[in-house]
Amino acid sequence: MSLFSSGKYSTLRMPTNGERKMIIPDGSWVKCRSCGQTLYTDRLEDNLQVCWYCNCHLPMNAPARIKSLTDADSFTEMDADLRSVDPLQFVDSKSYGDRLVESEKKTGLKDAIVCGSATLGGHPFMLGVMDFRFMGASMGSVVGEKIARLVEAATAAKAPVVLVTASGGARMQEGILSLMQMPKTCGALSRHSEAGLPYFAVLTNPTYGGVTASFAAVGDVILAEPGAMIGFAGPRVIQETTNSKLPEGFQTAEFLLEKGLVDRVVERKNLKKELELLLEIF
Repeated sequence: MSLFSSGKYSTLRMPTNGERKMIIPDGSWVKCRSCGQTLYTDRLEDNLQVCWYCNCHLPMNAPARIKSLTDADSFTEMDADLRSVDPLQFVDSKSYGDRLVESEKKTGLKDAIVCGSATLGGHPFMLGVMDFRFMGASMGSVVGEKIARLVEAATAAKAPVVLVTASGGARMQEGILSLMQMPKTCGALSRHSEAGLPYFAVLTNPTYGGVTASFAAVGDVILAEPGAMIGFAGPRVIQETTNSKLPEGFQTAEFLLEKGLVDRVVERKNLKKELELLLEIF
């Protein structure tokens, strides 16, 4: 038999282009909303939801945010069972009640803020973190009540308060009840200040409407993440209403730093150290 006879060797069939497709599980990657690069979710989580190509600070949910800003296993949640009701029986394209149920299923949260006590660098403080996934982190009765209770507990414990904001504003489905949360939260913070205790606000993208017009803007120190959009009405609404061209960078954290509304713009990777320093100083 010839050395090179077909019996000595097997034939290897190379896959065609159609057979070379790699199966990637759903949720394994996202596209950066700023530069469009593909970001793998595991690495993105390790990088605190910040794009490593363009430094865009992507949305961060409340549980991940709390973990990033507190000592390990130090956070104890308060008022976890508070839920919004539907006093107006509000219906737009769907009922408010249905929206609440959908948001709870989507996020695992009962409303748009998580509040509790924690330590950072061994320093005790009270922390509230808004979660934009829950109806755009709009402020309704539960959000306002949880913030007020958090601040009152901080005042009683003589502890600092840190609130991390991300919100589209007041929750229209609750009407005047949502607007009443503005004076409620500010009143609690005013009493906290009168007791000589500090409040630090961390503004993230986006922070708008009644949240900006109330507790987000009254911190003793106001920090913001790079590129965060902060305002009352959005740029498009203002431009169309005033029929004027807005300056470049209008309503960004950097723009507001120049105007004095924000005290410091801090990258997410440095935020924990920045807050720890503030807690030490105060």
